[in-house]
Amino acid sequence: MRTTLNRRTLLRALAVLPIASGLRLGDALAAPAKDLGPAAPFDFARLIERARALADEPPRETPPKHPDLLERIDYDTYQTIRFNHERALWADTPSPVEFFHLGRYAKRPVAIHLVADGEARRLRYDPRFFDTSETGLSERLPDDLGFAGFRVMNPGGETDWLAFQGASYFRSAGELDQYGLSARGIAVDTALPETPEAFPRFTAFWLERPAADGSLRLHALLEGDSVTGAYRFDCRPGDAVVMDVRAELFQRRAIERLGIAPLTSMYWYSETNHRRAPDWRPEIHDSDGLALWTGAGERIWRPLNNPPRTQTTSYVDRDPRGFGLLQRDRDFDHYQDDGVFYDRRPSVWVEPLGAWGDGEVQLVELPTDDEIHDNIVAYWVPAAPAEAGRHWRFDYRLHWVAEEPHPPAGVARVRATRIGRPGVPGQHEARDPDGRKFAIDFSGGPLADMAQRYDLDVVVETSRGRIDNPYALKVVGTDRWRAVFDLHADGAEPVDLRCHVRLGDRALTETWLYQYFPKAWGTPS
Repeated sequence: MRTTLNRRTLLRALAVLPIASGLRLGDALAAPAKDLGPAAPFDFARLIERARALADEPPRETPPKHPDLLERIDYDTYQTIRFNHERALWADTPSPVEFFHLGRYAKRPVAIHLVADGEARRLRYDPRFFDTSETGLSERLPDDLGFAGFRVMNPGGETDWLAFQGASYFRSAGELDQYGLSARGIAVDTALPETPEAFPRFTAFWLERPAADGSLRLHALLEGDSVTGAYRFDCRPGDAVVMDVRAELFQRRAIERLGIAPLTSMYWYSETNHRRAPDWRPEIHDSDGLALWTGAGERIWRPLNNPPRTQTTSYVDRDPRGFGLLQRDRDFDHYQDDGVFYDRRPSVWVEPLGAWGDGEVQLVELPTDDEIHDNIVAYWVPAAPAEAGRHWRFDYRLHWVAEEPHPPAGVARVRATRIGRPGVPGQHEARDPDGRKFAIDFSGGPLADMAQRYDLDVVVETSRGRIDNPYALKVVGTDRWRAVFDLHADGAEPVDLRCHVRLGDRALTETWLYQYFPKAWGTPS
């Protein structure tokens, strides 16, 4: 499912504010006239109309230029290609823009346009944008090859904070300056049993000069066999990266599963399922859970799974307040990886701007046996049918953060989920071979300063089987509380669990949800 070239080093986030007044055209465009095509009127309304018109036409084929040459730029060769920093756009701003080269795994070019004073000019590809001296191909690179994508640099041009490359993927390092999960413009027919997933792509971008604070606006044209779209991204770097997205979508034909604001991540194992992992590191994941803030106000935490088979779970809602794939565990000791720093991977929170109506957040989990594969997807699916000729508009805000931007008020959050043998230690003969003990740690909210007490209720629901001995106690020497219960369920079918902690009529914690696969764990030892 991953389409980027290097999941550990490539992409970053998104987009912008209008250019400052009083700039000369050359300053705003930041490229020599010889590198630019003719001017054409441009604004977002025109882009919307272009996407609308394309939806009434057959899909355009955009075969790669010089495919045999690009096939020779394999992964190792690609790593030797360097962008010439002196050719960066808007190098006098806090957010210079550089470009990605094409190669074996990114063969189809995207059109790059620069926007100023209501006009756009296409940026022409020039091999001199890149240092290809170590590839052995420098004299063979043609002048019409094109760009694979772009990235927005931090001041000084050594690192970047935003990147777009591959299909409709984009990514930010967020406030901890570390790549992790990705976002996409759209998801089409993800994880359907009979229909292959489609990957519409951003075929063209329009970039505006960054503002004095580094924020910038960019626009993108989406094209696919079943849908076209016009996107506007307003991005603001800072302690956290925040992106305001407007998406106008036009359907060419019916789509069985239309995913809005999709997020793509990786989860191999954590404290929950580490006993089945072959790697020496304690945990390996870009995200450890899906967080939901429902339209009714309920806060939900769903730990991620590495299931034995592809699973799609739906959470029906109306006008959701937000959802996201989060990395809550920030303790380096829990990962022990000083190369890719999973403890610094960003969380991404999707905040709808306006009412999205009826629909569902879907979580797709695919089995994986390595960290190089994206196997987690989350997105919103509107309840209305995605029919041919349909026009959609969605506005939302993406937060690339260390901690979720709107933490649950008045309830404790889940911090860890552990699974083990049921029953009482030492009483082997009384232990159910089909049972499991669940221990869920919570912290914060009303539990933060609560002294040890023994009258909290652990409310547990299960889709099948039975629950025994639920209780909650404070973990001695910490600010955490632990809810514990035993599940007894035979068979191989998954068990859906739901749990929260109460004191009287008051909920003290967010709601914990989990999907447990009994046979995937084998016999307790």
